[in-house]
Amino acid sequence: MNSNSQSDDARFVSRLTRQTVALILAGGQGSRLHELTAWRAKPGLHFGGKFRIIDFPLSNCMNSGIRRIGVLTQYKAHSLISHLVKGWSWNQSPVGSREFVEILPASQRVGGEWYRGTADAVYQNLDIIRTHSPEFVLVLAGDHIYKMDYGHMLAAHVDQGADMTVSCLEVPLEEAAGEFGVMTVDETGRVIKFKEKPENPDPIPGKPGYCLASMGNYLFNTDFLYEQVIKDADTPDTQHDFGRNVIPSIINDYHVYAYAFRDPETGKQAYWRDVGTLNAFWEANMELVSVTPQLNMYDTEWPIFTHQEQAAPAKFVFDEHDRKGFAIQSMVSGGCVISGARINRSLLFSNVRVSSYSEVTDSVILPEVTIGESCRIHKAIIDRGATIPANTVIGEDAEDDRKRGFRVTDKGVTLVTPDMLGQQLHFTR
Repeated sequence: MNSNSQSDDARFVSRLTRQTVALILAGGQGSRLHELTAWRAKPGLHFGGKFRIIDFPLSNCMNSGIRRIGVLTQYKAHSLISHLVKGWSWNQSPVGSREFVEILPASQRVGGEWYRGTADAVYQNLDIIRTHSPEFVLVLAGDHIYKMDYGHMLAAHVDQGADMTVSCLEVPLEEAAGEFGVMTVDETGRVIKFKEKPENPDPIPGKPGYCLASMGNYLFNTDFLYEQVIKDADTPDTQHDFGRNVIPSIINDYHVYAYAFRDPETGKQAYWRDVGTLNAFWEANMELVSVTPQLNMYDTEWPIFTHQEQAAPAKFVFDEHDRKGFAIQSMVSGGCVISGARINRSLLFSNVRVSSYSEVTDSVILPEVTIGESCRIHKAIIDRGATIPANTVIGEDAEDDRKRGFRVTDKGVTLVTPDMLGQQLHFTR
């Protein structure tokens, strides 16, 4: 391809992205994260030292050139909305509606109901979508960690003459069973079968052991989307869900295509994580402290935007024989003070304090945690705002941790929240 055709292709994708409105579904409860989402929606959960999960699809939109974005919220959305207001309200174009990040909470706009499913969430906001007159609507899951240029998906959608395109991953059968929507495609990539979370997924032809799993990202021609969500809203006995109801009802009569999400440089499976369990959340965070993690958080060409805490630089103090403040193979955010403590293979989010003689290993410490003197914390997740008393040991004896009211996973990850420590940061009365 010569330079002129490359330029033409870039303009083509840019035109498509300007004609697209993105809707990020961010109302999920994240129940498999247990107490970690007791007071916040899953997309509002902290990740990667200084970010929130919602920052990833939002940043993907911005970097892809999609600048008209609605975030649909529902479950315990206060923390998420606060983050969006602080971190994303700057994206308001002086020309009004041409660039925006809008918060679209469940507000019983249609029929007096809260959002009853993914399709219903879109249906209840059709009046708002119509005011922007997009040619395409990109519906995104708000609770996954990945970097993706949606412009390539838009180009493939148009090239194939699709009514709807579903982004997908190649996933081992045992991982997909009961967890993902799984599709079967023909030789052109057209979807000929779609099952939501089947126990026995169909393998990819010619690639036994793997199946095509939906990422929960859907691209629609706008008029087609209007038609299908209105039809779903009028259909009795439906969960009003894209995966369970809408997609299976359209694949025989319309052009629905799969878009395989791959690394644009290598052509291999791209990085994508569903951090929907405590083990997955811990593992995805811990991957980041390796020397060359799959997810490059230092990529200046595809930055992840967020609300930047106004905090002083991280500080490491004391260099005595038995009291040294240091961190090895770790990520330490602004506002942290490591006072004569040892940090190894861990992530410390903003404004964490670790006192003398304490040791933190293989752990994820969320913002504003205070760890007292002479503590040992191993393979743990400490939730925001917790104060760990001096001499506390966490993560060395699973049974002892459970007796103290902490949650321990089957892989030995210990979750500690302020409520488990009797520290009531949330008041219901």
